[in-house]
Amino acid sequence: MPDTRLAATATAAPPPLDRPAGPPSLTDRLFPLEPLPEIEIATAPLAPPRRPDASLSVLDVSEFFGETSGGIRTYLLEKAKYVEAHPELRQVIMVPGPEDAISESDGVRVYRLRGPAIPKQKPYRFMLATRSTRRVVEHEAPDLIEVGSPGLVPWLMRLATRRIETPLVYFYHSNFPRVFAPFPERATAARRWLYRASWQYARRLDRMFDVTIAASDFSVDELRGAGIDRVVKVPLGVDLAFFRPDRQARRAEVRARLGFDDRPLAVFVGRFAKEKELDLLVRAWAEVERTSDCELAIVGDGPMRPMLQALAAGRRRVHFVPFQTNRDALADVVAAADFFVAPCSQETFGLSSLEALATGIPVLSADRGGVSEQVRRSGAGTCFASGEPAALAEGVRQMVQADLAALGARGRAYAEREHAWSTVFDRIVAVYRDVVAAR
Repeated sequence: MPDTRLAATATAAPPPLDRPAGPPSLTDRLFPLEPLPEIEIATAPLAPPRRPDASLSVLDVSEFFGETSGGIRTYLLEKAKYVEAHPELRQVIMVPGPEDAISESDGVRVYRLRGPAIPKQKPYRFMLATRSTRRVVEHEAPDLIEVGSPGLVPWLMRLATRRIETPLVYFYHSNFPRVFAPFPERATAARRWLYRASWQYARRLDRMFDVTIAASDFSVDELRGAGIDRVVKVPLGVDLAFFRPDRQARRAEVRARLGFDDRPLAVFVGRFAKEKELDLLVRAWAEVERTSDCELAIVGDGPMRPMLQALAAGRRRVHFVPFQTNRDALADVVAAADFFVAPCSQETFGLSSLEALATGIPVLSADRGGVSEQVRRSGAGTCFASGEPAALAEGVRQMVQADLAALGARGRAYAEREHAWSTVFDRIVAVYRDVVAAR
């Protein structure tokens, strides 16, 4: 199945499930597709803060914010929904964008600060606006700031809070030391040095923060092993009303649209970046093709696409599905699969895997990292030895032979039991209040 066939069909979404007509959603209000009015945030008059009587106000800031997708984007938007439903809360979001812009809802305001694109890391941008960030922080005067990326943002917030001494919390979304060396024990001397230097940098950052939030035991253990002790574990959540098993009723329709038949289908959804270990997945499929007729759909885009496509040349059952701009279409693609595959062994959590479980789709995961914890706790899949193509191929064989419907039911039950976003943010707000009270 050539990629051109998929490219011609994958962006045409079927009608969404039960999506009522009405006013724009919170996402559309905060991050509209049409351009917002031009503004210079460093100098223009700023409107008074929203909900001035809120008992807790939080400013979320991160460079790792995609224009249309990404785990941190999902996390911040779900937090915005939670804040909207809780009048005692106020949220400010500050992220980079192509131009300065401000958007808002009842309890949430978003500042987009002009920043250049990060080379080879589309759609991410640098946050460099020192004057604008300080002005926003001083104008909004949050009770607490949550930092969601480890690069320039922590230092910008340190600069911005010098005069007001606002407590800082760090959310460990990115396992950045393992980006340099996913398996330091196997790495070259240079990469082992980068790995150690990254943890030294992480310890330096830790001095700025009152507490670090991590979403998995894997992350908590790595942080504490590196000497970062003020850590609180809060697993992330999933939109249970959006990712749900009845999407599987569209399986035949979606598969036909993408050019797949009724043979077993595994799917990966995510950014094509080196740390996702997609080269391992493609290499493993050579063995899969010798032992089964299972197809693989790799859905998304990113800087590793050319390398992955070259690596997959000659693979009859490896297919690249274009990035899905329509959220309903993406959820339907996941629901059309027999199982989800998560090759990355360094995930701090793995939101896309949890979305698959909530949809009733079991997961094949590397045996290290945040996704493996979801698989083990739910019993909704299996794990393979991290970094081993042959072990991944054997995992595929096991999944193809398993009772996938039963595994999927376990996954949905687990998501309902453990990962509603309301429960997640109840826990996070409790952490915030503890930090503010301690100050």
